[in-house]
Amino acid sequence: MSRVKEIVSDGLFEWMRSIRRTIHQWPELGFKEEKTAKLISSKLRKLGIKHKTGVTKTGVVGKLMVDEKAPVIALRADMDALPITEETGLPFSSRVSGLMHACGHDGHIAIVLGAAALLKENPPASNVAFIFQPAEEGEGGAKPMIEEGILEGVDMIFGGHIERHYHVGEIGIKTGIHTAYTDAFDIKIKGRGGHAARPHETVDALLLASKLVMDIQTIISRKTDPLYPAVISIGYLKSGTVYNAIAEKAVLKGTIRTTDESIRAQLIASIKNLTDSLSILHDAKITWSLKPGYPPVINEKKACGFARHVAEELLGRKNVISIPLPSLGGEDFAYYLQKIPGCFVRFGGATEGHGNIPSHSPRFDFDEEVLRVGAAYLSELVRFTAKKLCKFNMHYNRK
Repeated sequence: MSRVKEIVSDGLFEWMRSIRRTIHQWPELGFKEEKTAKLISSKLRKLGIKHKTGVTKTGVVGKLMVDEKAPVIALRADMDALPITEETGLPFSSRVSGLMHACGHDGHIAIVLGAAALLKENPPASNVAFIFQPAEEGEGGAKPMIEEGILEGVDMIFGGHIERHYHVGEIGIKTGIHTAYTDAFDIKIKGRGGHAARPHETVDALLLASKLVMDIQTIISRKTDPLYPAVISIGYLKSGTVYNAIAEKAVLKGTIRTTDESIRAQLIASIKNLTDSLSILHDAKITWSLKPGYPPVINEKKACGFARHVAEELLGRKNVISIPLPSLGGEDFAYYLQKIPGCFVRFGGATEGHGNIPSHSPRFDFDEEVLRVGAAYLSELVRFTAKKLCKFNMHYNRK
């Protein structure tokens, strides 16, 4: 950590921490990050970094230009909060009822702005794009950002996520598949309602919903190769209105998490077959619809090599965690990696004495020293990558 503190002064750290805390107090949902975008714009303006606002409604993209012929390396931060009521008790807790930065995006913004300050003060051998992206939490803001052309001319991209499973000063890296497909589905059941004392005259939608919840789990336990990570979880079930009536309707909502395309297709087909067969067997109308989610984050080998080398040089080899298996969480950073090479890492941010409070919890917080580590790391990663790309004249995204 001594080298990190040499790179990121206490003054710069306090600047980043102030940014994080301001954003934390005023959380905004996806595509509504207007206050957040204004703050980012004001900070980039003071740094003297040209930028564009209003990208995909609220996105901000800064450009540090060194040489038009030089490679372009991008850093990305997500901006949106979650519809969660905060319970941290922090002095800078959310001032917006029912909204909270419960996933560290406030920290991600501060980290990339800190890296921007360092790179502006001491420019690398490449150009740098600073991408502040709206709507990562489920709406996939990365995709429309790309459609607006923000990756044109960009050769490589890096990003990261604050991770409570690792301590400050540790960075987790996974080459290849890093996160999962994040598909969602709805199942609607229409049976025949009636009096609870005469169930033989009804088709019990609640009973069928309960059966579906149990049977869907056997798709994983008995129909899926256990060597391939996969999860189906039902997160919502609504049925019935009173205690003495058989429910006529039921609705289930769930998610499918997979890392392999063939397994994904198999699970989707299995759920459809299950609903079709139950519909025929019980004389009920059962329909289901799939909402395709994010593709998996697939970190490119060469970019991961750059990311690992810089982490080891900056923090020491023992503090670089080789993540052994993919996460079944989702990340729309995946869309960037479908277009250009890059690497998405995990920044250790565990808070001592507070246990492992997960992301999306109303009590989520992180050790703010991760801001110092993240900014130092990303700025050094840009410098190292720039030298490599320039040395070998490596341009990945040139027409």
